[in-house]
Amino acid sequence: MKHYLQFTDLTADEYAYLFERAAIIKKKFKSYEKHHPLVDRTLAMIFEKASTRTRVSFEAGMYQLGGSVVHLTTGDSQLGRAEPIEDSAKVISRMTDLVMIRTYEQTKIERFAAHSRVPVINGLTNEYHPCQILADIFTYIEHRGSIAGKTVAWVGDGNNMANTWVQAAALLGFKVNVSTPRGYEIDEKLASGAHGISASNYQFYSNPLDACKDADLVTTDVWTSMGYEAENEARKKAFADWCVDAEMMAAAKPDALFMHCLPAHRGEEVEADVIDGPQSVVWDEAENRMHVQKALMEYLLLGRVA
Repeated sequence: MKHYLQFTDLTADEYAYLFERAAIIKKKFKSYEKHHPLVDRTLAMIFEKASTRTRVSFEAGMYQLGGSVVHLTTGDSQLGRAEPIEDSAKVISRMTDLVMIRTYEQTKIERFAAHSRVPVINGLTNEYHPCQILADIFTYIEHRGSIAGKTVAWVGDGNNMANTWVQAAALLGFKVNVSTPRGYEIDEKLASGAHGISASNYQFYSNPLDACKDADLVTTDVWTSMGYEAENEARKKAFADWCVDAEMMAAAKPDALFMHCLPAHRGEEVEADVIDGPQSVVWDEAENRMHVQKALMEYLLLGRVA
């Protein structure tokens, strides 16, 4: 049994399979071809952090695979409050086949997985967001081919997305240029994972324009992630020069893509003419969350499908 708690939980070979499988599953979806490998399987979704894309992509995806979904919010589950996380894991995993959790501390999902009889998927924690990077890389492959040897520019907060991009770069053989304001850098210990951090995969730039130079992909996220709302005004001041604009995109390669995990605040972390411009693939990226997660759920429950 495998869990998917951070990007390094799978191998490069497993990712190659998932990207190929996601393409097949997406093609079936676009052709209105039924694909029900998870009939009679149930996904439990536990949300301590609110969600739009995570809920819709997992719920719609599981139904499209022929399965069913149980949706639990903080009020429904009281994860770690009304009863210990370990007890919740033992109960929920006896009644369902797969669990997706979107919560705050990574330690919560790790404790749950340690006592679960079924695979657990990280739908987002403060530290990592592996399903989003899975979708982002799949989207890049769709538009430009293999990401190996390419350069990704991360502009903004050194958050869960940045951590996961660094993990993915070390595992799949590409480079991430990270630019954050001082005081908002990535936690290199969190980002390193099993493969460590090396200059061949990761470099920090104090100037975001330098990070974008010759990049194949430029990507960002909101300046204030969920749970950090009290810092919003301070962050707006600190991040004022980290708005992805036309100048940054011009510094990247002519065919560079722009991505954003959404929701986006036009005029803050990205200018409207970038996110709504011809280099932006954010809507494909959002849809692809569903397709890669379908491939992931199928793999965790059934293994490789011929």
